[in-house]
Amino acid sequence: MFAKFVQPYWAALDDTLQDVVRSALPDEDSFGVMVRYAMGWENADGSLYEKVTGKRLRPALLLMTNQSAGGNWEDALYAASSVELLHNFSLIHDDIQDDSPIRHGRSTVWKVWGIANAINAGDAMFALAYTSMEKMAEVVSPEIALGLWSIFNRTNLELTRGQHLDMRFEHLDAVSVEDYVSMLKGKTGSLLSACAEIGALIATGNKEQARKYGEFGLNMGIAFQIRDDILGIWGNSSVTGKSAATDIQSKKKSLPVLYGLSNSPELVELYKIETFGEAEIDQAVTLLDAVQAREYAIEQEQKFHQAAMKALDEAQPDHNASQAIHEFVDALFDRTY
Repeated sequence: MFAKFVQPYWAALDDTLQDVVRSALPDEDSFGVMVRYAMGWENADGSLYEKVTGKRLRPALLLMTNQSAGGNWEDALYAASSVELLHNFSLIHDDIQDDSPIRHGRSTVWKVWGIANAINAGDAMFALAYTSMEKMAEVVSPEIALGLWSIFNRTNLELTRGQHLDMRFEHLDAVSVEDYVSMLKGKTGSLLSACAEIGALIATGNKEQARKYGEFGLNMGIAFQIRDDILGIWGNSSVTGKSAATDIQSKKKSLPVLYGLSNSPELVELYKIETFGEAEIDQAVTLLDAVQAREYAIEQEQKFHQAAMKALDEAQPDHNASQAIHEFVDALFDRTY
């Protein structure tokens, strides 16, 4: 679905990513294998991995935003590579923290090389993200380069804050809807916000206009995750690719569940049961329906989606170049309830 949005940039983006990684970690360096494996370029033995892994949606958004703001997307390639490297750093560490054995259909870095090596590889990816962003100083003015660093540093802190909250929520009996949205702003929205803001700042040098693009990315990311939360309970399994109410079975603290827990004492009691079977899942969904948790979540999704599109309009993108962004957003939300 998303290939058409990435395709115009794919070759140049991949070349830039390869240049950043291989310049710092040459092929003969065994340490680099873990990084190149995580990027989807190599197998664990260093041989070529011939399948495409990763959607590269975040750098594509940055480059699309740059174009819509009147820029030349090729000038933003190192920034786009930087956010992709940062995203992959977060995935390596998230997989360790979530005890996830599989990503993109193959073993995660920690499953292949162990936790200690995976942490080290993630740290290397983080450093490479900064190495790539540093190269933007060759393209933009010193003032804009400092602006890019500021956005990037802020985003790194937000990503880690969001991850902290996500892990903390797993051990809390009650989480407010407000706290959950705050977590989404860090874990999901911050990097999309950075992509849009960085792309626009490179194009225009206008910090206020770039902030509007960032506001667009932030709200779009939150709305997208809320849509995912809804589909995790009421989604069509043939569309989502996972069984209906999977999030209920795992007792994931998603937005509809948190709303339900704050409005249904019966649901609170039900969630005290250690393991959910079919009967408990059905009862939980019935209780969520009784307090209109689905309708509430849809209302919240629409609120953030509208805020995103309002911010995009206020950024005053070039009409012709912004068509790709509108199509991109439509594709993100082309998943029926």
